[in-house]
Amino acid sequence: MAKRLVILGGGESGVGAAILGKQRGYDVFVSDGGALKDVYRKTLAEQGIEFEEGKHTEEKILSADEVMKSPGIPEKNEMVKKIRAKGIPVISEIELAYRYKGNSKIVAITGSNGKSTTTSLIYHICKLAGMDCALVGNIGYSFARQVAEDPKDLYVAEISSFQLDDIQTFRADVALLLNITEDHLDRYNYQFENYIKSKFRITENQTAGDYFIYCEDDEVIMAHLKSISITSNPLPFTMKQEVKKGAYIKGDQMMLRVQEERVSMSIYDFALKGKHNQYNTMAAGIAAATLGIRKEKIREAVKTFESLEHRMEHVATVRGVEFINDSKATNVNSTWYALESMNKPTILILGGVDKGNDYTLIEDLVKEKVKAIVCMGTDNQKIHEAFGSTVAKIVDTATAKDAVTTAFELAGKGDVVLLSPACASFDLFKNYEDRGKQFKEAVNDL
Repeated sequence: MAKRLVILGGGESGVGAAILGKQRGYDVFVSDGGALKDVYRKTLAEQGIEFEEGKHTEEKILSADEVMKSPGIPEKNEMVKKIRAKGIPVISEIELAYRYKGNSKIVAITGSNGKSTTTSLIYHICKLAGMDCALVGNIGYSFARQVAEDPKDLYVAEISSFQLDDIQTFRADVALLLNITEDHLDRYNYQFENYIKSKFRITENQTAGDYFIYCEDDEVIMAHLKSISITSNPLPFTMKQEVKKGAYIKGDQMMLRVQEERVSMSIYDFALKGKHNQYNTMAAGIAAATLGIRKEKIREAVKTFESLEHRMEHVATVRGVEFINDSKATNVNSTWYALESMNKPTILILGGVDKGNDYTLIEDLVKEKVKAIVCMGTDNQKIHEAFGSTVAKIVDTATAKDAVTTAFELAGKGDVVLLSPACASFDLFKNYEDRGKQFKEAVNDL
């Protein structure tokens, strides 16, 4: 009899897992407590996969041999508690994809900040080097669906801590841990230690032939490394000292070495600007070198990479005021990086769903660079409390259009308006892309 695979959540990862599960002979059922997007509803119907939406039918779910849980569903969800109580194994989509990937390799990228940029840069280097690869995971395309419909020799996967929480055998040939800062603490019982352990799971099944790339300047990573043992080959990247293997920046030169071949390159040639992007570029360069990509290709790719939409994206300059869309900044640390790279007086647009934010992190930068704050969220009390005494003007707005018009009124020639919300977007918007798009439309309407 076919093994019964129940999938909780009918979004990108859920539908991808359903397609792969059906292809591999599972009896698949998809259950979503909310409404499915039309495109996913249509896909499931076309594939002949049984599904329900707007409810969770207990007997159908608890008859599962295995449950694949979408990363967005927390452990405190009532249905998840019942599944756990019954002892049904719970896996994530990356675990399912891993089982059926064959001999393909996986480069997996995690971290609190810079994941999407680094993942996209590695993919860009691999494509330029002519590799048969796909960009999957948290960045928008289901890993499981890629394995089912268009398998590749190499998967470059952006992976969140939520996806790592439910792995069993998943193993990355090359694992990258960029940094760890307090994020999503609401999902980890407000225990930073739980979140750290979750991020480090990216190394847990690695073997002696694999690579672990990490930031040696990140205190949280370095402290945790002392308490665990890593089996794979460690490759650090740093700006503070020279390392024999891995990468470092000295003066204005990046030096990179994995095997025999050394790569050196001027940081002024990096397409990505800002100190945080020098870290991302070092990490991506090391990953490329572990795959045996030639240094000329790495150099060329690093020079030609175009940055992502919604990540420090220049939108327009209107009457001397520059507008930057950094809607992807969904935590305080991301906003810290954005502010750090500002060299003009800044009007900062902040706000959304607060995940337990500690705004003291950006206090000094705000004091130094920010003229005014425009809040864009349903509850802005914490922002007022944090910056009320340091910023002369804080204004509440309820839409992207409002926020842009208000910011434009507060700005003078030579200023910059920066949308870098430090929060999730689910109060006024569908997601950070929707928030970024609405911001850009409002700027173009000025």
